[in-house]
Amino acid sequence: MCGIIGYCGHRPAVPLIIEGLKRLEYRGYDSAGVAFARKDGFEVIRSAGKLGNLEEKLGGLYVYEASAGVGHTRWATHGAPTEQNAHPHTDATGRLVIIHNGIIENYAELKAEMAAQGVTFRSETDTEVLVNLIAKGLDETKDMLQALSWALNRVEGAYAIALQNIDEPDAIYAARKSSPLVMGLGVGENFVASDIPAFLPYTRKVVFLEDGEMCKITASSWSVFQVRDITPVDKEVHTIDWDVQAAQKGGYKHFMLKEIFEQPKVIRDCLAGRLDLSASRVCLPEIENMEIPERLIIVACGTSYHAGLWGMYLLESWAKVPVSVEIASEFRYRDLILDEKDVVLAISQSGETADTLAGIRIAKERGAKIIGLCNVVGSSVARESDAVIYTQAGPEISVASTKAMCSQLTALLLLALYWGEKRGSLDSKLRDGAVRGLSELPGLLEAELPALRGKASQLARKYSEARSFLYLGRGLNYPLAMEGALKLKEISYIHAEGYAAGEMKHGPIALIDPNFPTFALAPVDDLYPKVKSNLEEVQARAGKIIALTGPEAELAVDDPWRVPTPQSPLCSFVFLPALQLFAYEMADYLGKDVDQPRNLAKSVTVE
Repeated sequence: MCGIIGYCGHRPAVPLIIEGLKRLEYRGYDSAGVAFARKDGFEVIRSAGKLGNLEEKLGGLYVYEASAGVGHTRWATHGAPTEQNAHPHTDATGRLVIIHNGIIENYAELKAEMAAQGVTFRSETDTEVLVNLIAKGLDETKDMLQALSWALNRVEGAYAIALQNIDEPDAIYAARKSSPLVMGLGVGENFVASDIPAFLPYTRKVVFLEDGEMCKITASSWSVFQVRDITPVDKEVHTIDWDVQAAQKGGYKHFMLKEIFEQPKVIRDCLAGRLDLSASRVCLPEIENMEIPERLIIVACGTSYHAGLWGMYLLESWAKVPVSVEIASEFRYRDLILDEKDVVLAISQSGETADTLAGIRIAKERGAKIIGLCNVVGSSVARESDAVIYTQAGPEISVASTKAMCSQLTALLLLALYWGEKRGSLDSKLRDGAVRGLSELPGLLEAELPALRGKASQLARKYSEARSFLYLGRGLNYPLAMEGALKLKEISYIHAEGYAAGEMKHGPIALIDPNFPTFALAPVDDLYPKVKSNLEEVQARAGKIIALTGPEAELAVDDPWRVPTPQSPLCSFVFLPALQLFAYEMADYLGKDVDQPRNLAKSVTVE
C-alpha cells in the first residue's frame, strides 16, 4: 500500500513525480505530497485526499527548476488522513525530508525518548519519528549512510523509505525491510519507487532491493549496501518485459471492467507453454524436480485465500494431496507443526503481501519447502520461494482483484492436473476433458462476457437498494460465494456474507426476510439437489433469490441467471466474472469509486 517515487536526473522532477504517483494510485491512498530542494531549504507540498488536490496546490508554484525530489501517496496508519500527517515529513531542523511505507512498531518509545531530549513533533505519524531518529544519527556520525544504518538498526517493524539531505540535494537515499522498493536505472537519471509502473515510461531496467538493504542514487550513479554494517552489495539488473500500455484503460470506463474483460487473455497466457494438447498433459517445469508433497499448506490473504480454498478441492480430489488453507495473518502467529516433508504454497497477486511473506519465512525456519504462486516477477514472494509458478496476469491496477484471481484458479487447476497425472490418481477421461475444456475456455469467455455484463447491469439496478446480501455455494462454489461477497462489499460498500449453503440453517437463516436477498451459485452438478433444497428454505421465509445456474436448471427463483456451465470445475471460470460484474455494475450504478474504494490498498504491506 502507499506509493513512493524518488527521482534524480535531467528532467524537471516534480511533474515527473506527479506522473509517477498517478501510476501508483491503484495502490490506494488518502493523502499525497512532494518535496524538493530550493536554495533556502526543502519545499514540501502536501494535501489530504486525491492527487488532484495536490496538483491544485502545485499549480500556483514554479516547480520546474528541481531535478531531484520525492513524492508519496499515503494510506493512513498512524494518525488521520490529514495534510498534517501526509508525507513527506522533515526532521525538526529541516535538514532531512522523508517518505515512508510501513509501520515502525517501536515509534512510541523512540518518540518519548527524543521528546525528552527536546525534539518537537508536528504530526501523529511514526514517519516523523523515524526522520528525527535519522537526523540524530547524522549528528552523531556526520555521514548519511552511517546515520541510516545507525537509525534503522534501532527501529522495529516494516519500512520502505526514501529521503534527501539538504546538504546533498541531488542525491536520494532509500532502504527497505518487509515493504517493497525497487530502483529504476535510466540514462542520466535514476529512480526509486514502491512499484515498477511509477517509472516504466522512462526505463525497463530495474534493481530489486532485498530486506535489510539500502541504496544511494544520483543522476549518474547508484550503489547498494547492507543496512546492518554498510557492506556494499552486488546487484543484478533485471529487464521488465511489459510496458506502460498494459496499465492503461483502453477505452473502458474503469480498470476493473477492463481487467474483468481481460480474463480470456489471462487464461491463454497462463496456459501458454504449460498445456500439451497433443499428449493431453500439463507441463510445469518450475516444479518438475519437486516431489509431490505429503501435505500441502496454502497460505494467502483476501481474494488469494479464496483461490486457495477453491484449489484445495481439486488438489485433494485429483492429486490426492492432503491440503489445509490458512489465512496468512493467523498462520504466522500459530504454534506451527511443520517439517521438511511439508510444502507451503504461498499465493499473492503482488508478491509483497506482508502477512504472507511472514508466513513463508516462518515455514522456511521449520524446514518446509516453499512454492510461490504470484503475478510479479522479481517480487519478494518469488525471490524467497524454492520454486515459483507465475500466473502471467500482467499488471492489475484496480484495487479490487479480478483477473489475478482468474489466473490463480488457472494455475491451481494446472497444478492439480500435474500432480494428479504424476501420482497416477487422475482418471484419464477426466484429465482429457479438463485439458480440452481448458483450451476452449478463453473462446467461451470472450463470447459470453458481454452478455454477462448486460445481465449483471440489469440485476444491479433491481437490487441496488439492498443493504445486505447472503451469498451461498457448495463445494467449489463455496469459495466463489465468499469471493462474490467480498467483491460486493469492497467496491459497493454493501454488506455481504459468503456462506457454505449447508451452513445457512445454522444461523444466517435468521436474517432472511423480503429485504435481505440471497445470491446463490447453483450449477447442475452433484450438489445441485442440496443447493436447491437450501434455496427452498430461503423462499419459505420470503427471501428474494438470484441464482447463477446452468441453462438446463429448473429453478423457480426470483432471478435465475442462466449461463453456460462447462463441466466442473471449468464452470467456475464463468461464475467468477459474473460475480465480479454484478459487484462492478452495482458499485458503478451507486456512483462509487470503483478502482480506488475507500480505505483499501492494492498491496497490503503492513499487518
